[in-house]
Amino acid sequence: MVPLLLVLLLALILFGAGFALKALWWIAVLVLVVWLLGFVVRSADGAGRRGRWYRW
Repeated sequence: MVPLLLVLLLALILFGAGFALKALWWIAVLVLVVWLLGFVVRSADGAGRRGRWYRW
């Protein structure tokens, strides 16, 4: 009974880790797209230079 519970617990942990990693990959892709779009849509300042699109 104990080995069966350990196998089920291991399967649950691996499934949870797999789902979390997949979700993190989608979040990373989304952040990368927003970051790249920031370079495309950044506005020019008064002197005609391209300004930063973020406010850090």
